[in-house]
Amino acid sequence: MLFERPNSGERAILVHLNLNSEDEREDADEFVQLVTSAGGDPVAFITGQRQHPDPRSFVGSGKLAEIRQALQDHDGELVLFNHALSPSQERNIEGELQCRVLDRTGLILDIFAQRARTHEGKLQVELAQLEHMSTRLIRGWTHLERQKGGIGLRGPGETQLETDRRLLRARIKSIQSRLSKVRRQRDQARRARQRADIPAVSLVGYTNAGKSTLFNVLTESKVYAADQLFATLDPTLRRIQVDDVGPVVLADTVGFIRHLPHKLVEAFRATLEEATLADLLVHVVDCADPERSDNVRQVKNVLEEIGADSIPVLEVYNKTDLLGTTPRIERNEHGEVIRVWLSAQRQQGLGLLGDALAEILSGDIVEPELVLNASDGRLRARLYQLNAIQSEQLDEAGRFHLKLRLPSVDWQRFLAAESLSEASLNIQHSSDEMSPTRR
Repeated sequence: MLFERPNSGERAILVHLNLNSEDEREDADEFVQLVTSAGGDPVAFITGQRQHPDPRSFVGSGKLAEIRQALQDHDGELVLFNHALSPSQERNIEGELQCRVLDRTGLILDIFAQRARTHEGKLQVELAQLEHMSTRLIRGWTHLERQKGGIGLRGPGETQLETDRRLLRARIKSIQSRLSKVRRQRDQARRARQRADIPAVSLVGYTNAGKSTLFNVLTESKVYAADQLFATLDPTLRRIQVDDVGPVVLADTVGFIRHLPHKLVEAFRATLEEATLADLLVHVVDCADPERSDNVRQVKNVLEEIGADSIPVLEVYNKTDLLGTTPRIERNEHGEVIRVWLSAQRQQGLGLLGDALAEILSGDIVEPELVLNASDGRLRARLYQLNAIQSEQLDEAGRFHLKLRLPSVDWQRFLAAESLSEASLNIQHSSDEMSPTRR
């Protein structure tokens, strides 16, 4: 079974090489976090330096002997590589060490399998696992690679390996079909939100940056949040109220990581669409992380890969309490909000984030002052529905003096829906005090 795991942590030998041929090296500290997040127990960390990976065993014969010795010394159960191994390299290393070997992609897939909670999430993980496994089937069936003749051995003309591959292809096709149905349901819900003109905001960022903690504070939800990599896998959507904007759909998405396997990007296409189709991306950054700048760059790379690099971004530098930094808003030379510093854990600076969201999502704000007659109750009720009325006073003639505040786009939409023009309205500061008239 794909999701079966031992009850206790497995003793793992970790292998990390610095390769001169790598454009962007993997992070050794992050690798340890990945292993512990998967439930592994790192008992030895083997490092080395190579110009290029060995085509047969990735690490070379000398390093293989060192790994074999570490397995014996620490009674290790598996070997984990902080690199992507080819199927042949993985098979050759397992043959030499006589134990299970897992590369970085397989490790991340295992973490995702543990975190998947919804039906869609489990389907996406299984799809990625099956596609990853399809190139590695042969190692489990080497004794059945060839067809054999003879009495009792003549079969349907298909080896066990071919049977498995055929069943694997059928399962992958079935999962892809079910995920397509989920994607259509998501599209239908998204179109309904768009018809209602409800803005969509997606939280994105490097894994363990504090997205779920911030999401829980803003929405008063109880999404699983923990100090571990990929604590969140399934996207969660909630409505929040933003001043001058009204209802906004906030989405908590899966965290990104450097060199995110392409199989995962493709399998989680439906999930990542929440980011690609958002009106605003809130990029949550762990400001206390020494690798902060590199993590920001990695997130931008993933956003570019999924086609979300053209969406407006608001950076949120979280965990200011760890730096002793005061929550604040940063603006560019044009006075536009570009960054908010806050602490979601301590709930400090959340009001600043609300102000920033309102400023970005609402656009231009208008503050007209209207005078409505008692007969214009329907218009007054509509303005209350828009949450546009800041104050009102009733004069001796029974007229309502309203002070409004709302986004310019909502104001123009209100005028169009009611077949009104600004010239026809009874603006308080104008001399014309007649009731609103139809165009």
